[in-house]
Amino acid sequence: MSLLDKLKWRYATKKMDPSKEVPAEKVEQILEAIRLTASSSGLQPYELIVITNKDLREKIKAIANNQSQITDCSHLVVFAAWDHYTEQRINDAFDMTEQVRNFKNDAGIAYRQMLLKNYPARDPEVNFTHTAKQAYIGLGTALIAAAEAEVDATPMEGFDPKALDEILGLKEKGLRSVVMLPLGYRKSDEDWLLNLKKVRRPAEQFVSWIK
Repeated sequence: MSLLDKLKWRYATKKMDPSKEVPAEKVEQILEAIRLTASSSGLQPYELIVITNKDLREKIKAIANNQSQITDCSHLVVFAAWDHYTEQRINDAFDMTEQVRNFKNDAGIAYRQMLLKNYPARDPEVNFTHTAKQAYIGLGTALIAAAEAEVDATPMEGFDPKALDEILGLKEKGLRSVVMLPLGYRKSDEDWLLNLKKVRRPAEQFVSWIK
C-alpha cells in the first residue's frame, strides 16, 4: 500500500487484541520516527515513556475513563512535555548540536543567547503550552509511522493528567503528561468503528489555494 492508502486504512482503534504484541522492531521504528521529527528550535522539549507493565497500565486505565485500549494494547506511549524552559535545558540542547556538528558559528551563538534571554523568563504555563504543542508534532509523526508499519494507534487525551503525572513521578522530572498513544492490533470482531467509512471534509472545503 502507498502511504495514502495506509492513512485511509488507519483509524482510532476502539478495541485492541491483548493477545497480539507489536514486534520490537516496529515499536523502535515508530519511536525513532518521533525522535527524528521536527521541533521548535530543535529543542525536542518532551520525552516518551513506553509502558508495557500490566499493573501500571491498570492504574492508568482507572484515571483514563477505563478505556480498554490502555490495557489491551501492546505498548502504551506517553508523551510528557517539559514543564518549563530552563537555562540548563536550552544550553544542553545547543551544546549537543555544537558537539555533533563539531563547530560553532555566530548565528548559533546569538540564537542561543536570544532563547536564554526570553524563554526562561516567561510564565511556566506559557512555556508548557509551547512544549506541549511540540509533543503534538511528535504525536502526528507517530500516527503516520504507525500506519506505515500497519500498527494500530489511538491518540488519547481522555485522562486525568495530574493523576498520571503522579503515577509516573513526572513532576520530579520536570515533566507533565500531554497525550497517550496505545500501540497494538485491532480486534476486528469487537471493534464497532472498524467497518465504518472514514469521514473527512472534502478537499475543496479543507484546502484553500492562493496563487
